[in-house]
Amino acid sequence: MTTHPAPRRRFLKKTAAGAAVGAGALATPAISQAQTTSLRFQSTWPAKDIFHEYANDFAKKVNDMAGGRLKIEVLPAGAVVPAFQLLDAVNKGTLDGGHGVVAYHYGKNSALALWGSGPGYGMDPNMLLAWHYYGGGKAMLEEIYKSLNMEVVSFLYGPMPTQPLGWFKKPIAKAEDMKGLKYRTVGLAVDVFTELGAAVNPLPGGEIVPALDRGLIDAAEFNNASSDRVLGFPDVVKNCMLQSFHQSTEQFEILFNRGKYSALPQELKSIIDYAVQAASADMSWKAIERNSADYQELKKAGVKFYKTPDSVLRAQLAAWDKTVEKKGAENPQFKKVLDSQREFARRAGQWQNDYYVNFRMAYDHYFGPKAAKKA
Repeated sequence: MTTHPAPRRRFLKKTAAGAAVGAGALATPAISQAQTTSLRFQSTWPAKDIFHEYANDFAKKVNDMAGGRLKIEVLPAGAVVPAFQLLDAVNKGTLDGGHGVVAYHYGKNSALALWGSGPGYGMDPNMLLAWHYYGGGKAMLEEIYKSLNMEVVSFLYGPMPTQPLGWFKKPIAKAEDMKGLKYRTVGLAVDVFTELGAAVNPLPGGEIVPALDRGLIDAAEFNNASSDRVLGFPDVVKNCMLQSFHQSTEQFEILFNRGKYSALPQELKSIIDYAVQAASADMSWKAIERNSADYQELKKAGVKFYKTPDSVLRAQLAAWDKTVEKKGAENPQFKKVLDSQREFARRAGQWQNDYYVNFRMAYDHYFGPKAAKKA
């Protein structure tokens, strides 16, 4: 058989060249994927607080899922700007994003406090998140930010357990005991406790205990057993009043600068979206574990816990009604949000109250005084 070595060599060269081109085409996206977009975030919490830990938990989920293409670094409150300046800093691009609560922006528009402050028409914090994502709240929040010229993208997540009435030098027995007290809270709770006669000071989290220690305030609320313990409340006050309607529906907010967020490819935007959802569930589970353990540690440290009297809770509701009536008359957006929450709560609250069993009955059956006697 006659062979033709020259054509065969030309064929092999073409094949090799084609393979090289194909390999190069495949390599180009790999190089692109290896590029990392870094975003600098700041939380509104001290580095030692569990809330800052939650912010880092969210960032880790994003970073892990993004596979090196996106990296979020979270700094503690005050690292770049004070806690209450977070929204402005993210809007301006001083920060790429942040972790806080919507109520901290209350001074810009009173309606923003409705994502967390007050009784929520009987909704718990998870139900308020349901209203936000499925009952129209998300669109309303975006509308408010747009009216304020805030170029941010907001994600709400992490339903917080009901917050205590707070830490007091003397236990509160009746609503009249609030009159004249120098008290720390934030959001619309400022107006509610002012209505109850307190002199309110909306201090950031890291400033509360030093103010209590120096006598600048007489009482304060922050959030939960874990945060309160690490912030040092039991070092300066030994009485804590549990249960309150002032912030019984709060959740966290993750903010992105709109320009930075919009520049991300859709795949990374989806990772952020699903990381928010995963972090919300994870935070809920971690809160149960850590808050319950720290509650026991606070008791061991000599802290005395008292249930807030029903008379004080009813006084809060009455003060809330007066507050929202006034704010609704002043601010159409406030009334719009409030009406939307009310309509959602009427339906969802009836379902939850009718369907959910009283878990306290089962707990008392196994761990209450009568159960102890049986044991």
